[in-house]
Amino acid sequence: MSGQWVKLICGASNQDLPGIADLCALYACAGVHCVDVAADAAVVRAARSGLAWARDHGAPPVWLMVSISDGSDAHFRKAQFDPKLCPSDCPRPCARVCPADAIPAAPEFLEAGCGGVEASRCYGCGRCLPACPLGLIQASEHRQSLEDLVPLLRALHPDAVEVHTAPGRGKTFSDAVQALVNAQVPLQRLAVSCGLEGHGLTAPDLARELWQRFGVLRRHGLRPLWQLDGRPMSGDVGRGTARAAIQLWQHIRPLAPPGPLQLAGGTNASTLDLLLETSSAQAFRPAGVAFGGQARALVQPWLQAALERGQHLVDWPEGWAQALSKAKTLVNPWLQTRYGRSPC
Repeated sequence: MSGQWVKLICGASNQDLPGIADLCALYACAGVHCVDVAADAAVVRAARSGLAWARDHGAPPVWLMVSISDGSDAHFRKAQFDPKLCPSDCPRPCARVCPADAIPAAPEFLEAGCGGVEASRCYGCGRCLPACPLGLIQASEHRQSLEDLVPLLRALHPDAVEVHTAPGRGKTFSDAVQALVNAQVPLQRLAVSCGLEGHGLTAPDLARELWQRFGVLRRHGLRPLWQLDGRPMSGDVGRGTARAAIQLWQHIRPLAPPGPLQLAGGTNASTLDLLLETSSAQAFRPAGVAFGGQARALVQPWLQAALERGQHLVDWPEGWAQALSKAKTLVNPWLQTRYGRSPC
């Protein structure tokens, strides 16, 4: 990992199976090296079907990573509300702010009993919560217990695992890693995701937390990948979130334990340009980048259109070509020709 590593984050709570299959196929063909999905058997099957399609059409192998958490985490939640409580004249700002199109705006969908939030699409960004003028929307936790983790990982057999952690959770992190070890699934990397936002941390505080996690990984002989979560699940918002991700990397880089540092949380099309403007980037580069919100938002119109056509995007040549071209605008700037990525 030397600055060209690119990961697609499908969403730790995303269970939109057709969308996941198409997302993984698209971004594998666009050149990503890893896709990160929920630790869910059906989701992993969908991701693998998309990656297999991409390999059959010329893409190199891509790591499959699954995300777990050592405690409560915003990435592992879903929004919910009872649409019967909504006023008939509500302009539904919740639907407008939802980046996953998980909240139907059309009244006929609500009358058909679809509910307030299409749970399979919701990935827990939380933007709908403050948008509701009546405060009707709540978030529910959606993550695997450690008791279920060992049999689940043995069944999924991923290439890598990411553990979302937070300050003060050293014991539960150690328990999660022990469960991974007990599963006896060989891993290319064990990624650790943590940031400053919402935790009241300074950069030295976060570095101390990461060093503690490093001690756990070292005892088990696991290779770390540090995912620095700048501004979680907000990469489709704008340039400011990209700046937050880079600033976090700048603050942590001289303090971090051994292992590659990856930008995440707010990363988007502005990230690379902003990175190259920083003086520290002239001597150092992050190991790579993870794209989530913007990666999905860029191709969402074609995913939605394919759904409305009743087919997978990979089976719609015109839509596939347009979506792939759009996905490459995000990935290509991070790749160098020596990777030999072949177009699909």
